[in-house]
Amino acid sequence: MEKPKKKQVLLYHCVEAEELARKVASQSEFIQLQTINWRSFDDGFPNLFINNAQEIRGQHVAFLASFSSPAVIFEQLSVIFALPRLFVASFSLVLPFFPTGSFERMEEEGDVATAFTMARILSNIPISRGGPTSLVIFDIHALQERFYFGDQVLPLFETGIPLLKERLHQLPESEKIVIAFPDDGAWKRFHKQLDHFPMVVCNKVREGNKRIVRLKEGNPTGCHVVIVDDLVQSGGTLIECQKVLAANGAAKVSAYVTHGVFPKRSWEQFVHKNEDLEKAFAYFWITDSCPQTVKAIANKAPFEVLSLAGSIADALQT
Repeated sequence: MEKPKKKQVLLYHCVEAEELARKVASQSEFIQLQTINWRSFDDGFPNLFINNAQEIRGQHVAFLASFSSPAVIFEQLSVIFALPRLFVASFSLVLPFFPTGSFERMEEEGDVATAFTMARILSNIPISRGGPTSLVIFDIHALQERFYFGDQVLPLFETGIPLLKERLHQLPESEKIVIAFPDDGAWKRFHKQLDHFPMVVCNKVREGNKRIVRLKEGNPTGCHVVIVDDLVQSGGTLIECQKVLAANGAAKVSAYVTHGVFPKRSWEQFVHKNEDLEKAFAYFWITDSCPQTVKAIANKAPFEVLSLAGSIADALQT
């Protein structure tokens, strides 16, 4: 079959995602950056203006979002709800990190499942002339969250794992790499994409008031072990997992997460400051799904950023 012709995409973006948007546009001659005036009234509420609104009629339009804090979500939602109504041919929303994804459960009456709330909001984006909005998300935290979205959007779930695999194959002694999962949830989410590597699985058990990380299965002895998960917050589980792997003979330990959230600058505990920390994590790979973190950890070992730009550019042609 003949491949479909690539479409020209006009890409808008929020302030935080400007650097990533530029990288996305550099990946393809078919992606053209557009601008929005992110202004505010004196009372602090948004005073927004979509530039070239008349010229985007009949065009394929996308918006690159970053919901890093509640303070920036409303202004972006205002633009996201406006763009499809400007008679565009189609509309795509790229939200690399779905930020409320770890709050999807109700454990007692009164808990609020904010992941479901965010999915309901995004499900009500107006349809464009081309139909429902395409919603691109990378490595959503809980797999069942794909069913939270309504029929007015078409969620496209992508992953950063191919970027990790490409990077691992560039390492010396790449044949001695073992993939470790900090818990069964991470194993369920990623093991099929990494099944050509030997694997180790850890788990968290409760001892009194403490949660202890233990080695559940697999053998890390003498290998470069890479812990893989979808996101990191405080980093406590990764640190405990590293200690267990080292105690069981791992030659060195690295980590990969798609989303480096790191609230309250928790990334600082991983920065190489002395010999002991260098032994702790040889590499720590994240993607640029959380732009604020990318700026904060720039040029700080052991961190390396694997950019989602190429994957986003490809997704915009889907």
